[in-house]
Amino acid sequence: MEDDGGERSSFVAGLIENRAKEVGMAAFDLRSASLHLSQYKETSSSYQNTKTLLRFYDPSVIIVPPNKLAADGMVGVSELVDRCYSTVRKVVLARGCFDDTKGAVLIQNLAAEEPLALGLDTYYKQHYLSLAAAAATIKWIEAEKGVIVTNHSLTVTFNGSFDHMNIDATSVENLEIIDPFHNALLGTSNKKRSLFQMFKTTKTVGGTRLLRANLLQPLKDIETINTRLDCLDELMSNEQLFFGLSQVLRKFPKETDRVLCHFCFKPKKVTEAVLGFDNTRRSQNMISSIILLKTALDALPLLAKVLKDAKCFLLANVYKSVCENDRYASIRKKIGEVIDDDVLHARVPFVARTQQCFALKAGIDGFLDIARRTFCDTSEAIHTLASKYREEFNLPNLKLPFNNRQGFFFRIPQKEVQGKLPSKFTQVVKHGKNIHFSSLELASLNVRNKSAAGECYIRTETCLEALMDAIREDVSALTLLAEVLCLLDMIVNSFAHTISTKPVDRYSRPELTDSGPLAIDAGRHPILESIHNDFVPNSIFMSEATNMLVVMGPNMSGKSTYLQQVCLVVILAQIGCYVPARFATIRVVDRIFTRMGTMDNLESNSSTFMTEMRETAFIMQNVTNRSLIVMDELGRATSSSDGLAMAWSCCEYLLSLKAYTVFATHMDSLAELATIYPNVKVLHFYVDIRDNRLDFKFQLRDGTLHVPHYGLLLAQVAGLPITVIETARTITSRITDKEMRRIELNCGKHHEMHRIYRVAQKLICLKYSKQTEDSIRQALQNLKDSFIEGRL
Repeated sequence: MEDDGGERSSFVAGLIENRAKEVGMAAFDLRSASLHLSQYKETSSSYQNTKTLLRFYDPSVIIVPPNKLAADGMVGVSELVDRCYSTVRKVVLARGCFDDTKGAVLIQNLAAEEPLALGLDTYYKQHYLSLAAAAATIKWIEAEKGVIVTNHSLTVTFNGSFDHMNIDATSVENLEIIDPFHNALLGTSNKKRSLFQMFKTTKTVGGTRLLRANLLQPLKDIETINTRLDCLDELMSNEQLFFGLSQVLRKFPKETDRVLCHFCFKPKKVTEAVLGFDNTRRSQNMISSIILLKTALDALPLLAKVLKDAKCFLLANVYKSVCENDRYASIRKKIGEVIDDDVLHARVPFVARTQQCFALKAGIDGFLDIARRTFCDTSEAIHTLASKYREEFNLPNLKLPFNNRQGFFFRIPQKEVQGKLPSKFTQVVKHGKNIHFSSLELASLNVRNKSAAGECYIRTETCLEALMDAIREDVSALTLLAEVLCLLDMIVNSFAHTISTKPVDRYSRPELTDSGPLAIDAGRHPILESIHNDFVPNSIFMSEATNMLVVMGPNMSGKSTYLQQVCLVVILAQIGCYVPARFATIRVVDRIFTRMGTMDNLESNSSTFMTEMRETAFIMQNVTNRSLIVMDELGRATSSSDGLAMAWSCCEYLLSLKAYTVFATHMDSLAELATIYPNVKVLHFYVDIRDNRLDFKFQLRDGTLHVPHYGLLLAQVAGLPITVIETARTITSRITDKEMRRIELNCGKHHEMHRIYRVAQKLICLKYSKQTEDSIRQALQNLKDSFIEGRL
């Protein structure tokens, strides 16, 4: 199989839908030999759920059935791929390839786990579309890549996204989780980064991909999250363990997880005349994988030495399941019987080629020994030729670099070339401050050298077939090793490293509950605090007694930053990382919804208001009692009366749920919600007025906005005539007086209900507090006295 190296996507996704708008997806990861199946009902015409999963997997190929002769309502997925993913390769397979019965049989044969453990019987009856997508995806991969998937080698997961927090594609963009909105911030020379870019200090490709997957789909299982946090606690308190793990993880090759694809896939038996050059490439990749695996297994004793005294469950379990696992020693012994002990994984191209040619021990194959001598002779002849040219043409700084595409070539600094190069040299190209060139003699030697190396690869592969079959028997152990290394890389080199670079006590361990409050004390925006040294922290408290916050303030006062900050802190907590706050307790969130920004969508012919309404409709249709919703300026893109009515109505609908909602607005009338509904709390960002100018403090305070007519102040600064300003001031004063009288009336009408809710909120706080029993009794007595005396 070809090497999908680097960080390029290695996913192939199959999609199919039925008339009931149910969509089945199969995402096959070629890099880690895993298959992820999902089936769900689309609740929006824009296919938001499908967009979210495609954003998560980021496939390089999408397989769909043909539109021709398809029934109405069964072509939406294919049209979505054409419209929104035009840069991704689209493959159309006949509907006969999407066979759910064949898909069930394939998974039963290929899955590493037993069918009963996977729940295949139940899954087949309820989620046949994802099995149909799996059948088409596996069929295309085997045909396209020329391989057969090894039996009982695939890691198969059903509905994996349901075990994680769901963040839709729009929210991923709004929260700048993967990519920032703007590359550069105005007024700064620093580049604004996304959350992913900020934490992307992993050392392996697999660790980077795992980090991205966790940020897009954070965990929901509290036990798993706390296991990671316990590991972070030990790393932060034990510097020797932290630095020891950091150093040992560097010993493992960057592409360790890539070896799996060569042991989980078996090449089809095809004649060399059909495969041609690809046969050599395939052999080279196979040898490279065995060398890489040998290097990784050689580093395991170092990992065991570091983890031997680890206390936390995660690290102790890694030590027990990996470091003390005899299967790895057995694999290493089998490799050592045929692979030379001095061979190591290398990233320098020619060093890697040499290591691959000499991977097999000498004397095993006579034809291989002859090919090796030819390889050495041509390599030596190339270096001799370079020495000859240095003397003959007086080029003392002539270099002889190598790359896999063109082999050896000559390089010399441009400043040392006077006039033209001798006519003997060909393919002269300027490359930066250097000149690259070749010659007919070098080209001839390159061909012979490459041919000799190819012969070495093919002879080596022939000798290693038995070893490959033996390693495939323990492919589950290799899967475990790759997953462990990726997880350690993410926790140590990303989470722990990022936290260690911050000042002491800037990040704290969050507490997670199933039904408690969302409380963040002195929280900070994880991205912006690294750009602005004087970032102002703000807190949040929400519970079932106060499940909606209405945040008010002028433009640029910090509302949007605050909304982002709350969501990012929750995401960091649920991936098992410390959070930028003095203290945080988080109720586990199952979905995050955002409605932010004001932009037309020209592709779908939607105005700003229509875009707002579509995003809001998606939230209303999919919100759950455990969701976190942040909405910024809903309804400002239409008339003031309709906008207010829509915003008020949406707030009332969300108030009927147990979901936590943070609603930022300019509409003063929405503050009246708090006088009617006791589970609404109004906050505002404090702004000081000096000389008719707004001085932003970015401090969140209780109560309604106390900046009179800030819009008129901005209009005056913009240069509007003073008569216009005065007339507007008179009109808005009349409106404000009328609203204040209505608010006072509502306050008196609902006063008793508000008192009861305030008591309930304090009781919830005491329920989840960690105070002593005597302290809680005293707090309850004080609460009782305050209620009786009317001080609440």
